Amino acid sequence: MAKAKKGAEVADMTVAEKLQALYELQLVHTSIDKIKILRGELPLEVQDLEDEIEGLQTRVSKFDEDIADLEKSINGKKQEIANAQELIKKYEEQQNNVRNNREYDSLSKEIEFQTLEIELSEKRIREFTAQIEEKKEVIGESTEVLEGRKQDLENKKKELEEIIAETQKEEEVMEKKSAELEEIIEERLVSAYRKIRMNARNGLAVVPIERDACGGCFNNIPPQRQLDIASKKKIIVCEYCGRILVDPGDREAAK
Repeated sequence: MAKAKKGAEVADMTVAEKLQALYELQLVHTSIDKIKILRGELPLEVQDLEDEIEGLQTRVSKFDEDIADLEKSINGKKQEIANAQELIKKYEEQQNNVRNNREYDSLSKEIEFQTLEIELSEKRIREFTAQIEEKKEVIGESTEVLEGRKQDLENKKKELEEIIAETQKEEEVMEKKSAELEEIIEERLVSAYRKIRMNARNGLAVVPIERDACGGCFNNIPPQRQLDIASKKKIIVCEYCGRILVDPGDREAAK
């Protein structure tokens, strides 16, 4: 029932009233745009910093995991060295009790093999240790950058919060006014308005005539067309930019 009543009220609006409501809606949205311009690129800068910090933290965590794996590998190689040393000791003891040269030579080969295994493990330990040092250096550099980015983020967030605190109340009033105006304008016009506004470089969908020209694209409007706009018998758009045109008097009435 309420929706039907609203539809009836919208249908009862004259073209002049529709144009006036559309222009007031434009003024409200222009005020909201100015608030967003005041915030500037800060929301994007905050998001970029948050993404960069997340990336740095992920990188540091990955290097920490790599270091843990390398340390595990080093411990494994140390155990292999210990095992090889035990075998060498065992083979050397067995050499003292061999019965012939063949057994002695066989044990010597086993000792030689285990010695090579120790040398290979030691080489791997040196390689793993070097990799750990490199990764620790990168972690140190990344952590330093990370701390700087965290400080930047804190400053940007504080700056953004201060601006939002200053403008939030005004924006809420404007948003409420916008919703109220959209309620009394027929949906077809609101949809057209939004489409024009979205495609307009400066967000202006409804503009008054200024010095015989379109207030959006500044192309000249012929006198007869200006008279048609002033008569407010139908909604007229600029033939150059597609913006809805209103009479200069509507600007004064909206103040």
